[in-house]
Amino acid sequence: MAFNISYIISLYNTKNTLFMFLVGIVVASLFFTIEFKQMKFIVIYIVAVYLMATFISEIPIQEKLVNFIAGIILGLILLSFSRYSYYFKSNHFIQIKDLEEKNKKILILNNQKSEILSFVAHDLRAPLNNIDALSQFLLLEDSKNTEINMISSSALQAKNIINDLIEVVKTEQTDISKESIPLKPYLNKIIDRWTSNTTRKIEFIPQENDLNLSANASKLERVIDNLISNALKFSNSDKPIRIAVGSTNDTILINVIDFGIGIPAELQPYVFDQFSKAGRKGLKGENSLGLGLHISHKIIEQHKGELLVSSKENEGTTFTIKLPASA
Repeated sequence: MAFNISYIISLYNTKNTLFMFLVGIVVASLFFTIEFKQMKFIVIYIVAVYLMATFISEIPIQEKLVNFIAGIILGLILLSFSRYSYYFKSNHFIQIKDLEEKNKKILILNNQKSEILSFVAHDLRAPLNNIDALSQFLLLEDSKNTEINMISSSALQAKNIINDLIEVVKTEQTDISKESIPLKPYLNKIIDRWTSNTTRKIEFIPQENDLNLSANASKLERVIDNLISNALKFSNSDKPIRIAVGSTNDTILINVIDFGIGIPAELQPYVFDQFSKAGRKGLKGENSLGLGLHISHKIIEQHKGELLVSSKENEGTTFTIKLPASA
């Protein structure tokens, strides 16, 4: 088409011929991906026909010479453009295929990870429950035995780790059931349970008018438990923990505030990562696996909400849960 237009319509004008042939070159190089052997044949064919048509045309010899040179140059340009286009498109195709293969591998690895975590966690539960039960029986006979207390404490810690691993697997499932929860009595119940098991002071600052929250009660309770546990772990025993409730438009805010050691600024971007490198020992040497905040973050995401952190070293930390209110 480019040849016909350039030769017939251009009226043997070299400028018109060059322009129209160049249009054909650009179209061929942009819209067609042609292998080198085929492209070489096409270029030779086009240039040969172009030169033959120029040779038999009744135009001055000078015009024939100019068109002859132009035809060869444009044939070389067409070959060069097509090779560049082929190289670009083939690389793009290879990259897409590589991404598809990597995505498949990642999906397989994620499934395997979930299966392994679930298998290990469930299979470890039974022997740990037996160890914990036996240690409790022994403690009834001798509650001051250091070794038995260590066994009981280690078994409890291992069970908590297993529960976290199971929760990691569960939070990868996006569907959760929700219900409308009156927020004030719900939080009062959680705080009462904590105050009955610790001597630490937990202050509750509710909003004047009670709010209804659309959430999964047990999963949200796990989040609040994690945040209270962290607050207790990283603040001195003489410092209170504060839970404050607020609202903006259709969003409910639950703030869990401590006045402890805070989180260094360089660690704050990593606090919600799985097996986070921001994990630290508590003030009493409590170990952290780096899963609690990750699980909490995932649960809040499942609720279509946000979990935010604000902290200053040696001043304290505030974790804010933002969730949609129910009607």
